Amino acid sequence: MTRGLNKVMIIGHLGRDPEMRFTSGGRPVASFNVATMRGWTNTEGDHQEETEWFCVVAWGRLAELCKERLHKGSLVYVEGRLQTRSWEGPESERHYRTELVAQELIFLDGNEASDATDFEDVDAADAS
Repeated sequence: MTRGLNKVMIIGHLGRDPEMRFTSGGRPVASFNVATMRGWTNTEGDHQEETEWFCVVAWGRLAELCKERLHKGSLVYVEGRLQTRSWEGPESERHYRTELVAQELIFLDGNEASDATDFEDVDAADAS
């Protein structure tokens, strides 16, 4: 069987403070949004910009570090994998959300950048 590759790397600013919660088993999970900017010059010579928002989820100790160290506006490097989850709403409608599951972060704010790695990768089944 051929192996696939699911790896995402982004650098951007947080759009809001991380939200922390705990699974029923007590495992910490943090979620936050990161905005990335892309700029280019169109055929008329005008500068164009585009913002792309990513929903990021961090688990375990990495989640705790995000809650402690990150805040709205923080500059961060996030490396991880994309995961799409689905759930049923109150009126039986199906909802989907694609998230970047963080496996490594580098905090780029401040005098010294520092990094954090989550060695406890979480399967989609553990994400509840």
